[in-house]
Amino acid sequence: MKKILKIEGMHCAHCQARVEKALNAIPGVTAKVDLKKAQATVKLGQDVSDSQLTQAVADAGYAVTGIEAGRGLFG
Repeated sequence: MKKILKIEGMHCAHCQARVEKALNAIPGVTAKVDLKKAQATVKLGQDVSDSQLTQAVADAGYAVTGIEAGRGLFG
């Protein structure tokens, strides 16, 4: 399953890296963060709840403002 997380509060490459690291630390998650679009594209290799993803981003110091199901992401 693939999801797109809209993220608020990222302003630089350091912010981008913090969010990406936090999401990729969740077992079964592969994430790529796009700073310009203020979003993370997440590929789930196992069942991970939206609340787990949101909490990881919050723990990194940022806010998830929306989650969408993604299609055709990561090729």
